[in-house]
Amino acid sequence: MPEIKKVLIDPEGNRYYWSEGNLSTHSGIIKEEKIKKSKNSVKSHINKTFLVFDATFMDKIEKIKRGPAIITKKDIGYIIASTGINSKSKIVDAGSGSGMLASFLANITDNVITYERDKRFFELSKKNFQNLNLKIKLKNKDVYDKIDEKNLDLITLDLPEPWRVLKHAKKSLKNGAFLVCYLPTITQVITLVKNSEKDFILEKVVELMEREWHVENIRVRPKSQMIAHTAFLVFLRNV
Repeated sequence: MPEIKKVLIDPEGNRYYWSEGNLSTHSGIIKEEKIKKSKNSVKSHINKTFLVFDATFMDKIEKIKRGPAIITKKDIGYIIASTGINSKSKIVDAGSGSGMLASFLANITDNVITYERDKRFFELSKKNFQNLNLKIKLKNKDVYDKIDEKNLDLITLDLPEPWRVLKHAKKSLKNGAFLVCYLPTITQVITLVKNSEKDFILEKVVELMEREWHVENIRVRPKSQMIAHTAFLVFLRNV
C-alpha cells in the first residue's frame, strides 16, 4: 500500500489510515482536501468529528504487508533495551521476513544490513522498507553461507538453525558484542546453547508475556486475551 500519511480516529475509537483520496468510513465520507488541510480534527459528510494525526513510524509499521510470522513488539523492545544499540551501531539482521525487526533497528541507526534468502520475502521486505522510508541494505543471500560485514555491534537471527551461523558471527562481531536469536522451541534453544559454549558467553534466555488492561472509568480489569509465548530470546556475547 502507499505510504501512510495520516491517522484518523472516529467517535467510537476506530482508527483509519489515510494515504490519498477520499476516506470512506462507517461514520461518513471525508474528502481528501479536508484531510490535507486539517490540523487536529475534521468532520465527515454526516457531521461526525474525527481526530487527525500525522502518521508516525509506529502508525506506518502497523500497516506493513505481512508474510511469514513476525517478531512482536514486546520481543523487539527487549532486544533493543538489552543490547544497548544506538545511532552509531552497525547491525546485521538475518531472516528478514516482512522486515519488522530490521525496520525497528533502522529507526535507531541507519547502518542496518539484513539478509533474506527467499526471493518472495526479499521482495516483500524491500517494498515495506520503501514504504517506511528506511535506509536498509537488503541482501538476497543466505547467511548460513557467510556474513560479509565485520566489526558489528549486533547480529539478530530469526532462523530455524542459528547454530549454523555461529562461526560467521564470531568473525564478524566486535569483542563483547551481542548475538541475539529468536527461537520458537526450547529444543532449538538447547541446541544453540550447546553449540555456542566455546566462542560465546550465554547472557540469558528469556520468554516474555504481555497482558493489556481495559480501563473505562472505574471499570478496570485485565483483557481476556494476552500475548503469551511467541518465542525464546537467546542472548549470546562474543568473547
